Amino acid sequence: MIEILFSFALSTMALAISPGPDNIFVLTQSIVNGKKYGLATVLGLMTGCIIHTTLVAFGVSEVIKANDNLFFIIKLFGALYLLFLAYKVFKSDANITFSTDNVQKKSTLSLFKTGFWMNVLNPKVTIFFLAFFPQFLFSDTISTVYQFYVLGGIFILVSFVIFSTIAILAGAISEIIKKNTKVGVYLKWLQIVVFVGIAIFILIP
Repeated sequence: MIEILFSFALSTMALAISPGPDNIFVLTQSIVNGKKYGLATVLGLMTGCIIHTTLVAFGVSEVIKANDNLFFIIKLFGALYLLFLAYKVFKSDANITFSTDNVQKKSTLSLFKTGFWMNVLNPKVTIFFLAFFPQFLFSDTISTVYQFYVLGGIFILVSFVIFSTIAILAGAISEIIKKNTKVGVYLKWLQIVVFVGIAIFILIP
């Protein structure tokens, strides 16, 4: 069980570090408005993750109870979706681009709400949770709903630490990205390895 949860935490860490719309948004808000405002955005994003965890926990748990074959189909879909994400990352530009132009100053409450709704209203997050979480269920005896919430808690905790670090060190991180163009390449391949690695883990009996 510990090994599975540790693997899940490492995978989450790699994905949280990899550049995406959420952490780039946190970075730009922190640069323009300040660390406190970046952290408010992070809190909003992480709160939104609770909603997605709940949807997946109760939805997939009912599927598991109803039909093992249907659950296998969900796992197979998860593997294929993760391979698709790896392909999209492979085809994408490795350069990390972010702009602080036209970024308006907002209150911490406003940025919290923005982060929350950015996350909750993004169907790709639910699909990703659906593909990612079931592969790390760690017990045959513990309630699957409970297991999903444990995974959700780890995902939120690890992502919160990474995103908060980005918010706090926004200035230094932006300078590193500007000075070292290879950073994007390293993070791109890290993301590909994680997606493909989890997909293979799912497909191997």
